[in-house]
Amino acid sequence: MLAVLGNQVFRRLFAAQVVALVGTGLLTVALGLLAYDLAGGDAGAVLGTALAIKMIAYVGVAPVIAAVTEWLPRRALLVGADAVRASVAVLLPFVDQVWQIYALIFVLQAASATFTPAFQSVIPSVLVDAKDYTRALSLSRLAYDLEAVLSPLLAAALLTVIGYQSLFVGTVLGFLGSALLVVRTPLPALPAPDRSYSLADRILAGARVMGRRPELRALLAMNLVVAAGTAPVLTNTVVYVRDLLGSTDIGVAAALGCFGAGSMLVALMIPRVLAAAPDRTVMLAGCAVIAVGLVALTAFVAIRPAPPAGWAALGLLWAALGAGTSLVHTPSARLLRYGSEESERRAVFTAQFSLSHACYLLTYPVAGVLGAHAGQAIAVSALAVPATLAAIAAARLWPVRRSAVAAVAIR
Repeated sequence: MLAVLGNQVFRRLFAAQVVALVGTGLLTVALGLLAYDLAGGDAGAVLGTALAIKMIAYVGVAPVIAAVTEWLPRRALLVGADAVRASVAVLLPFVDQVWQIYALIFVLQAASATFTPAFQSVIPSVLVDAKDYTRALSLSRLAYDLEAVLSPLLAAALLTVIGYQSLFVGTVLGFLGSALLVVRTPLPALPAPDRSYSLADRILAGARVMGRRPELRALLAMNLVVAAGTAPVLTNTVVYVRDLLGSTDIGVAAALGCFGAGSMLVALMIPRVLAAAPDRTVMLAGCAVIAVGLVALTAFVAIRPAPPAGWAALGLLWAALGAGTSLVHTPSARLLRYGSEESERRAVFTAQFSLSHACYLLTYPVAGVLGAHAGQAIAVSALAVPATLAAIAAARLWPVRRSAVAAVAIR
């Protein structure tokens, strides 16, 4: 997998991704502590609103910005987005009102909604060999998983010697480091965009491309499966660990670590797996793992097994859901690459970014709100049913014969 870092352009772009992820991880910890300073016991509500704002920016802002800025060179766009994110991080330590957090988070996430799909659309042009591209996707996925584990540990270590507001300095340095690496990286030029279409048509261009291609229509259904499998992990791990298993905050971290471990294991194995099996088989297997995992999770919260059996069951379930998520997520960019022309690529990656996050606007409330008011078993059941139906729909939308053609093109 590491052999792909021999490509100098990708190596610099990957380094930019890593330092930006470290900055984002420090920001997550610092923002939680800032919210507690401003809102006390209502900090959870503040962070929940900030998460909703993040999703709204991802869903609504990403395709608009992509259409408006499509004429900009990609390097200028990436550097500009990093500069905006660094500027917001500079301002956050001076916030003294909750509404200011919301305003700044919207700007920061709008910049992230600009940076991420543009960054992802660059990589297929840098790594034209399919095997190298697959390795790059695995490495990128591994970086995201490691960031989720290591950034909180780094923040905890730093907080022993500095105040939490100083963590924002690390965030600023992360985004500025990313911008500097991108500035020094020669990026391949994209074909000139077709500006004969209206702004509305350009905003919807990526979604229309996805709607025309069977494998990309199937990916839209798989997005819902992944969102359904991820929602209970992100919203209710603390509930399962503290209430069902009677454990502590360390137990919450351990459970989340199981989810990350499952995802990382698949990320390490996926290049060999995709060399031996078609993308369709691998991704639908991931959907099946998630659907079965949600059914098993329904039984877990209904039976409420006592430790240590309960711990073993939750750890295995979280590892399985992490593995299933990675089986779907990691190859998805290969489908976007195969299913789009180079001139369409940025619009398609933006559409996937936006539409996949739209699914979380549905699954987060089901897992969190329904779980709190109707019970965890009902909430997980309400996620398992659409996940299963979406997995079946994905299999029907992506014909086997189309998968065979795609496999030849990808390889």
